[in-house]
Amino acid sequence: MKEDISRILKMVEEGKIDADKATDLISAIKEKEKDILTTLDLTKGNNEDRMLKVKVRSIKGDNVDVKLPIKFVKAMLNASGKIPGIAMGTENGFNFDMKAIADAIDNDINGKIVDVKSANGDIVEVIIE
Repeated sequence: MKEDISRILKMVEEGKIDADKATDLISAIKEKEKDILTTLDLTKGNNEDRMLKVKVRSIKGDNVDVKLPIKFVKAMLNASGKIPGIAMGTENGFNFDMKAIADAIDNDINGKIVDVKSANGDIVEVIIE
């Protein structure tokens, strides 16, 4: 924004536009910036309402459905690098990068971010909604 205003002032200085036109242009720039900030604020609010869902479908019939608030998941990943109660290490045949899940959350990615089927037929899905 600062560069745009500088260019407008330079055009006034060079006589390419008058002060009224410069005022209109600067007002439009500030209004656009205000709209962008409002949109970002709304996105942040909605981001905190999102949920992380983990679904496990075992060939043995063991099904797990976990649904956690994103705010909680972010706090736990920041504190420990893990999501409590969700074993996603090599002991269950799956190995997920928790940093990748944290990055998906931080970058407002929605939808299925992990969809894995093991050799024995177990299925794991991680979804952000």
